[in-house]
Amino acid sequence: MPESLPEWAEEIFGGDRRAIARAISSVENGEAAGLELLKLLFPKTGQAYVVGVTGSPGAGKSTLVEKLAADYRSAGVRVGIIAVDPTSPFSGGAILGDRIRMQALAGDEGVYIRSMATRGHLGGLAPAVQDVVTILDAAGCQVILVETVGVGQDEVDIARHADVTVLLLVPGMGDDVQTFKAGVMEIADLYVVNKADRPEADRVEQEVAAMLSMSQRRDDWKPPVLKTVATTGKGVGNLREALERFRKVGQQDAHRLARRREQWRRRLLELLRQSLFETALRELDDAVLDACVEDILARQCDPHTLAEQLVRDFRRGKGMAGKR
Repeated sequence: MPESLPEWAEEIFGGDRRAIARAISSVENGEAAGLELLKLLFPKTGQAYVVGVTGSPGAGKSTLVEKLAADYRSAGVRVGIIAVDPTSPFSGGAILGDRIRMQALAGDEGVYIRSMATRGHLGGLAPAVQDVVTILDAAGCQVILVETVGVGQDEVDIARHADVTVLLLVPGMGDDVQTFKAGVMEIADLYVVNKADRPEADRVEQEVAAMLSMSQRRDDWKPPVLKTVATTGKGVGNLREALERFRKVGQQDAHRLARRREQWRRRLLELLRQSLFETALRELDDAVLDACVEDILARQCDPHTLAEQLVRDFRRGKGMAGKR
């Protein structure tokens, strides 16, 4: 381990892969050192372009991310990849690891790949994704690709973390029905019909385009509908060009700035809720909690009233300790 946090931070600024790996593990595990490290790293971040890639299981997200990263690398861009996977019920880690995905990029020093487990978190992302983005940004990654776990319509958290969201659709998997549903279809900035060599790819493209013609965005961006065959790399260059157009347009767009401001507002509120919740739990005496549960079981008091009472006690500095 580094002798001090500043030395650790300097190693990350220099792109040291071992230092980056230790930092991500520390943040994922909620260690105090990881939190203090983030405070040192944050002032030197904000340059990376965060690209969220989402879609249903089987849409080919991992393959597309691999090909997109390789396309960026051909232009000399340093790339970070955060691949969010389901949580193992045995180890608590990611079921699919980076050692068995994206093998073509494994030996490229200009690419850093990290698998993360959702750890039971809903919304398609792991809780520490934003902090890992901060670490990779500080380490000099110019583009950070975040691949979500693939849980369907609940997969909306990515829009709160990414600068741009790419939604993958696949012919023959029911996506023609999904286009008319609320939820994940509303968060995308670019739509990609992957596996476009399959029958009915044109029909999916037309249906998405028809849906977009009836929707209205606050900015002037018109989301394109692209077709790719990720296994061969066909269309991936067009996707990168579209991503860069979106990035360039957004630099002068007031709506994009407002969107980014709202993203950080949500992040701050999220951290505030977490901090207040953990502080309250530390103050809460188990005997008080058990007594509340007994009152609920006996129908002597409802849980909403008890929760409000505990919050009032906490705010008054009573510590929520002792017998009620």
